[in-house]
Amino acid sequence: MPELPPFHLAIPVTDLPEAEAFYCGILGCDTGRRSERWTDLNFFGHQVVLHLVDGDAAAAETNPVDGDSVPARHFGVVLDMPDWESLADTLRAAGCAFLIEPRIRFRGQVGEQATMFLFDPSGNALEFKSFADPQQLFAT
Repeated sequence: MPELPPFHLAIPVTDLPEAEAFYCGILGCDTGRRSERWTDLNFFGHQVVLHLVDGDAAAAETNPVDGDSVPARHFGVVLDMPDWESLADTLRAAGCAFLIEPRIRFRGQVGEQATMFLFDPSGNALEFKSFADPQQLFAT
């Protein structure tokens, strides 16, 4: 697969220090530029910006996917399998509550993938996934 350029995503958070503690302390992101109302993060080589909001930042709707209720609004990253397994272990050790426990989705089908979902402290839904065969990422 060709190397892809990093994406940029801005997300709402209701408590900036708490969000930084989650993304940096648990997920291992580094911080970049910051102000009183936002912080740039290196999210697995991509730029995610935490923007402080005065209100509810949680996603509302879900869609059924392979037996799970998946938040319609979510983001994440596709990791190599050893990194995905290591992150799952890190999240478990940190006591994070999973919305969808780490598991294999679409087992034996096109697009078989490891996946896990959790919410950040502000209610933003995150998905981390991995493919045993990276060529399956865009398979139909």
